Amino acid sequence: METNDDAPQLARSAAAVFARWREALAELLVRHGLTEERSRRLDAVRSTVAAMTGLELMRWVRTERPTDIPSIGRLLGMRFDEVEHGRIVISLDTRPDFANPLGTVHGGIAATLLDSAMVCAVHTTLPAGASYTTLGQTLTAEGTVIHAGRRTATAEGKVLDDQGNLIAHATTTCMIL
Repeated sequence: METNDDAPQLARSAAAVFARWREALAELLVRHGLTEERSRRLDAVRSTVAAMTGLELMRWVRTERPTDIPSIGRLLGMRFDEVEHGRIVISLDTRPDFANPLGTVHGGIAATLLDSAMVCAVHTTLPAGASYTTLGQTLTAEGTVIHAGRRTATAEGKVLDDQGNLIAHATTTCMIL
């Protein structure tokens, strides 16, 4: 269990993860033809975003729908429908690219939508300059069937870090077609 004594180490670890992420993002943008003008616009956006509270940032994303910032939300076409302190409603329209091998919507789309909604809800409660992350390490997911019936099946899943600590968990109910 983490204690308050762990906070400085966790902050340093999170800062290191974000620094590596920023470096990787910069390299990716250069590889994909980032222009100097676009770089200036991104720098302006970054400085604006850094001064915002989490709630202000989520409201800004909802109204501005930034297209210059690479994100999973942009990739999947997520829309921020409602933004309140501690609450977010995000939607997306499914498309054929979201299909699993059976031709139905892949569960990863729902999981990504849920993850985005949950962490953005947390983000609305943060002061300016604060952030969150799962620390950079190897993550392993395990799924286990709880019930496999003729009409429905349920399963649970968990994500563990490389030390066996629970990072995330979920359940699903599948309708058998």
